[in-house]
Amino acid sequence: MNTKQNKQVNFQHLGLIDYQEAWDYQEKLFAETIALKIQNRKLPENEQQLTPNYLLFCQHPHVYTLGKSGQQEHLLLSEQALVEKNARYYKINRGGDITYHGPGQIVAYPLLDLDNFFTDIHRYLRYLEEAVILTLSDYGLEAGRIDGLTGVWLDHVAQKNPRKICAMGVKSSRWVTMHGLAFNVNTDLQYFEYIVPCGISDKAVTSLEKELGSPQNIEEVETRLKQHLANLFEMDLVAKKPAAL
Repeated sequence: MNTKQNKQVNFQHLGLIDYQEAWDYQEKLFAETIALKIQNRKLPENEQQLTPNYLLFCQHPHVYTLGKSGQQEHLLLSEQALVEKNARYYKINRGGDITYHGPGQIVAYPLLDLDNFFTDIHRYLRYLEEAVILTLSDYGLEAGRIDGLTGVWLDHVAQKNPRKICAMGVKSSRWVTMHGLAFNVNTDLQYFEYIVPCGISDKAVTSLEKELGSPQNIEEVETRLKQHLANLFEMDLVAKKPAAL
């Protein structure tokens, strides 16, 4: 096994991109990294190649995605209603239930070989949450976790009106990760009314815009989130243009 760790992470901003297109791109990078890990195991250490890491940021047109543990009935729209709402729907291979992605939401997809950082999926998930918690703190909002629930929440202590601002769902194989988090910044929250978000029917969903009372500069929020991720994971971020998708 290659004992060298590659902390360099290729950062790529995909802009507003169709969900399926971004998913296919993730699958390609994910498969290539796993194939390299398998190949490395057959080679002497001095011939092994360092595995790459990627951090993808993007936004998606209106789309609902259902994870492996999700229930179809948590989507409250018919096929015709989806068309009328200009939304798409996909069953996908991450953990978790149903969630919504759309414009004004930061979607972050880390495709990391955790052998380059630490082999602990729970720590990985907590770091993703912590990066969002720290970003919200930059805007004067206290956020945190609720036991038994994923993602990042406001009013997570008293829980008089707990509301989710960031959803998470990941997949990993051979310590390589894909999928990630969806952070509501200037998101149209009306679209959450058509699902039971993450299978939770008794808690609200919110956004940075709603909490602060005005639309936010999403590029600035992205910069802060990216920096917190880099600090937590001790990444060496290198900005690269995405390959042809």
